[in-house]
Amino acid sequence: MALLSWFERLIQPTATGAPGEPPKGLVRFYWFFTAQVVWFMAALVVAGFALALCDAAIPVFIGELVQLIGRHAPADLIGSEWSTLLWMAVVILVLRPLAILVQNLLNQVLLPGFTNLIRWQSHWHVARQTLAFFQNDFAGRIASRVVETGNALRGSLVALVWVVWYMIALAGLAVAIYARADVRLLVPAGLWAVGYVALLAHVIPRIRATAREISFARSGLVGRIVDSYTNIATVKLFARAEKEDAFVREAVDDHTGKFRAQMRQFTLLGVGLNLLSGFLLVGTGAVAVVLWTRGVVGIDAIATVLPLGLQLTGASARVAYEVTGISDQVGTVTEGMETIAHPIGLKDAATAVPLAVAEGAVRFDDISFHYGRTSGVIEHLSLDIRPGEKIGLVGRSGAGKSTLVNLLLRFYDLESGTIRIDGTNIASVTQESLRENISMVTQDTSLLHRSILDNIRYGRPEATFEEVKTAAELAHAHDFILELEDWKGRRGYDAHVGERGVKLSGGQRQRIAIARVILKNAPILILDEATSALDSEVEAAIQSSLESLMAGKTVIAIAHRLSTIARMDRLVILEHGRIIESGSHADLLALDGHYAQLWRRQSGGFLTDDEAEEAGKKAAE
Repeated sequence: MALLSWFERLIQPTATGAPGEPPKGLVRFYWFFTAQVVWFMAALVVAGFALALCDAAIPVFIGELVQLIGRHAPADLIGSEWSTLLWMAVVILVLRPLAILVQNLLNQVLLPGFTNLIRWQSHWHVARQTLAFFQNDFAGRIASRVVETGNALRGSLVALVWVVWYMIALAGLAVAIYARADVRLLVPAGLWAVGYVALLAHVIPRIRATAREISFARSGLVGRIVDSYTNIATVKLFARAEKEDAFVREAVDDHTGKFRAQMRQFTLLGVGLNLLSGFLLVGTGAVAVVLWTRGVVGIDAIATVLPLGLQLTGASARVAYEVTGISDQVGTVTEGMETIAHPIGLKDAATAVPLAVAEGAVRFDDISFHYGRTSGVIEHLSLDIRPGEKIGLVGRSGAGKSTLVNLLLRFYDLESGTIRIDGTNIASVTQESLRENISMVTQDTSLLHRSILDNIRYGRPEATFEEVKTAAELAHAHDFILELEDWKGRRGYDAHVGERGVKLSGGQRQRIAIARVILKNAPILILDEATSALDSEVEAAIQSSLESLMAGKTVIAIAHRLSTIARMDRLVILEHGRIIESGSHADLLALDGHYAQLWRRQSGGFLTDDEAEEAGKKAAE
């Protein structure tokens, strides 16, 4: 066990991140990971040749033993040939087991270590992709590709190095042994080899093609199942179980059809291999017997070529199935490569430095962004936010409010213009440091499937329990947290919240998110419909907490419910990615423009203009 443990530690999968970006191109993609374990692969090649040498020697030993038995009397055999017999025993009892031991030790290193090294480095790279990357695919399919690619790449490579190389070495040694006995013994073997290669040439490309199709169908099936599970509340709310059944059934049927097509090729391969194996054994045996009857070869030749033929047919069958497995695995790797080898779309500059925020001034300077389209979203927008100023962003859906926030967080790169914090261009600092200095509470709060403590402490991992508790109290979350108990009996701050926080109500999730932001205490705060999931009583209770949270911070707040942002220092009205109005609540009401119209609509719908104006004054107070 100590020896195995030592070998297992030779590869530490999670020791470092990916050594650069995984490249596109199948061979380069394989080499990107294989280069990190190349010496282990070289050792596998040597061990494979050693085992092939030992296995090829066994039929020779059988033939030689038959010859020795025919030459010596029983009483003289051991005394006369003890050194030869001892050498045979050493090869079979020591050298062959030693070669297999080396193989097993290498497998002990490569199977868990190399497999999970590929998975870890693939995940490490994928996790640094842009938000758009994840928004354009199923999360389940991305995860499936990362996990399956590690196993497929390692499996196909080890099979190629070990099994295929072993077969090549064994076949080469078999040719030498046949030729030494009589070159005519190579005729059946040659015909068998032609048939074997022709069979593989016919079947393998078809299996490879279906393997790629199966891989795509499988990941699509996983993606659809995960999509249904992730949105199970919506499925049940709209009573769409049968629709989801049909959605998943389509993927299952597609996968089944492609799987059946592949199995037809496997059946053809199995029948062909059995026929070829029979031909090799019968043909080689027949030639050997005819040569023996003519006195050309001895009985030892027959005793050698028949078991050697058995070894060749057994090894060739294994190689054929391994090659089909390799094709399947290469198909999986090819599909996974499309996700894993995707270049990171948004990188830190080579000279990027950590952002240091002293005051929290934010400046949007003539920025434009269109999500790759020719126009729309944000058009030549400029906005100065003073240190500690509270800004409310107002506008219809699609006006550009959330896009402006996403650009400040650098989830996307600008197409033109600059965004500066305290005079520093955010494109020149590290993304991690930028986001460390910005806190955000969103409308759609997603919690990690971990404990309440872990979720709040996500805002500041080094925080003590008392600091976490204080943040929860300020967010009016402490009392309900103490009453929580999960499905494993964990209570209070140790209770787990379920995937995306489904075990909690929307208001409870929002208060946990607010506690997390309170704990983070970043100098710039973004509130994106931060209290929309709260009932009026709870919202009123935490308003004072939000006031404390906003004190001394630069704040950007988005709210469709205008009463929640009417007391901001300044309101900025967006329309089609441009600022059309700006000022305090009272100023904008007096202007009687776009904001005033929105305010009148939201002040009850049935209020007169005078009543709406009076409500606005009260809100401003």
